[in-house]
Amino acid sequence: MPAATHCPYCALQCAMTLVPNPQGPAPVRVEPRMFPTNRGGLCTKGWTSAELLTTPDRLTSPLIREQGGLRPATWDEALGRIAAQLRAIRREDGPDAVAVFGGGGLTNEKAYLLGKFARLALGTSRIDYNGRFCMASAAAAGNRAFGIDRGLPFPVDDLDGADAILLLGSNVAATMPPLLSHLAGARAEGGLIVVDPRRSQTAQLTADGAGLHLQPAPGTDLVVLLGLTHIVLAEDLADLDYLAARTVGVEEVRRSVAAWWPERVQAATGVPVALLRATARTLAASRNAFILTGRGVEQHVDGTDTVTAAINLALVLGLPGTPGSGYGTLTGQGNGQGGREHGQKCDQLPGYRRIADPAHRTAVAAVWGVDPAILPGPGVPAVELLGLLGARGGVRALLVHGANVVVSGPDVARTRAGLAALDLLVVCDFVLSETAALADVVLPVTQWAEEEGTMTNLEGRIIRRRRALDPPDGVRSELEILADLAARLDAPSVWPTDPAEVFAELARASAGGLADYSGLSHELLDAQLDEGIAAHWPYPIGSTGTPRLFLERFGHADGRARLVAVRPRELDRDDAGATPASRAVGQGEPSADLTLITGRLLEHYQSGAQSRRVPELSAAQPRARAELHPATAARLRIAEGDPIVLRNGRGAVRAVALLAERIRMDTVFLPFHFPDEECANLLTAAVVDPVSGMPEFKRTAVTVTRERSSESESAA
Repeated sequence: MPAATHCPYCALQCAMTLVPNPQGPAPVRVEPRMFPTNRGGLCTKGWTSAELLTTPDRLTSPLIREQGGLRPATWDEALGRIAAQLRAIRREDGPDAVAVFGGGGLTNEKAYLLGKFARLALGTSRIDYNGRFCMASAAAAGNRAFGIDRGLPFPVDDLDGADAILLLGSNVAATMPPLLSHLAGARAEGGLIVVDPRRSQTAQLTADGAGLHLQPAPGTDLVVLLGLTHIVLAEDLADLDYLAARTVGVEEVRRSVAAWWPERVQAATGVPVALLRATARTLAASRNAFILTGRGVEQHVDGTDTVTAAINLALVLGLPGTPGSGYGTLTGQGNGQGGREHGQKCDQLPGYRRIADPAHRTAVAAVWGVDPAILPGPGVPAVELLGLLGARGGVRALLVHGANVVVSGPDVARTRAGLAALDLLVVCDFVLSETAALADVVLPVTQWAEEEGTMTNLEGRIIRRRRALDPPDGVRSELEILADLAARLDAPSVWPTDPAEVFAELARASAGGLADYSGLSHELLDAQLDEGIAAHWPYPIGSTGTPRLFLERFGHADGRARLVAVRPRELDRDDAGATPASRAVGQGEPSADLTLITGRLLEHYQSGAQSRRVPELSAAQPRARAELHPATAARLRIAEGDPIVLRNGRGAVRAVALLAERIRMDTVFLPFHFPDEECANLLTAAVVDPVSGMPEFKRTAVTVTRERSSESESAA
């Protein structure tokens, strides 16, 4: 039977139907389905997604490491070994010697049960997930400004009516192409404004009078936003009535941006004064304007402050909570929104509750049937967690679900060393990813089309993932694995394995929280028109969902939004004469004269563990290509297609030179989908935003040289 489901990739969660395909190369074929986010469209990844189901290296048996290699094992042997080692480690060094690392692609049910497993079966506080590398800064900024974090607090098709959209740090033409249809109205009005150091595919849409492209130096988006807010306030373009009725903090922000006059911003960022003024005036004159942020402005050590500056600009213009206008952030991973709501984050319990809040602990413990006193306190965010691997008094065992940390995390060499020092590394995956290849135990799990569950997309819309075919023999769901291990560890509470039952428990545990799902069930979602079109959280019992937040009040107790004054950080010198920023991006190397930015390609996704296994996608982008301006390449004596090496104090990455005038001459772009010697995160630093824990991915100082023949021979 055909199964109505959604794409396994990004948070747009495009709708598709999987149709039995007995004569084809894959057991099902993909047919696009009408849905508000994609309107029947799919990108090349969605069209080819069924090919993941027949990848030749699919895992169908647990693997155990012996004598330096992995051998097949039975489930009883594998789970027995895991449970025995976990018991021993906890007995010797306590529960925090065991850690869990989750993923933003897990279903809500898996994310919820993983958080419960960490707190009850393991008793550890040390759990976090790869969403810390994705949405953490936007979430932190949204919570402090609005009192709630939902990527888009409005349906994505609200963008259709916009006559101006300011898009910062997101190349949606490559990352989520079906979203482009929602930008058409702003383009037609000449109001699409894109901020990006590259003239990306999305920035190119501003040509021929369709909008503006601002091309700041990497890492200066905060200054751009301060300058735009300065212009709005200085030219009396602010919505003063809105500010008085719905916000607090505007006078502090007014003082904080006073020093960022346009000429100073131009000097700091490279964005011409005329473009700054045109941007501010276009947004202020618009009837329906939106400001959207993406990873390019968020993945910085000041990412939370940069997103806060974007929110301040939106509030000064009176956009959030105003029908037809708004502010939002474009969630990246497929369940990046739901994944951070129900317990994978180190400081959270289900429903976006805070684990340090006694009332929140009591509410969730009552659902779990345990004493709240046994719940651990807050843990540490992902980068700090990875830094504890193998350290004295740190983490001895790590369980990884839905993540590939030796490609996606910062300072990969450090992470590899930490993984090697563990007593036990357990990885759940459907293929032998780069992280799974290092594991002591690998557990084969179901893929997207082989499981039931729910996902929450970038709009906070809860949608159904449906099973289209049975998994191969020998493969289990993470729900079954967690329940089995919980039993072997004598964990309290009950451990359902049916996704509908797990969701029902999740719904009860979320009741009264910010992300309240208590009025939902698999049955209700299945009965809703078009598979849950109206199911935006919060969705308490008796509700019909909340497609648009903030129409009457914000999430703070007084109902008002907070404008928070932010500023670029002072660069205090250390004993070696290097600033924190230089240590973050290049370890103080004076010869590192280019700034590396990282990002995605149309054909690939995240660490590439999925997309690199699809022949069509891999053939289109088989290698990492580093994008350089032709003038920069000429200075470095590099030609198109040359093998090159990018270096700094943390490592070296090999790539192929791609020359393009669309990038700044002081910048080099490298995709982050590739492993081993092409892994961009060999170069990025494990330094983080102090508020969100977000690593610095978008501003890394490097040198770039043409690869010499001796290097090529030694690499071979």
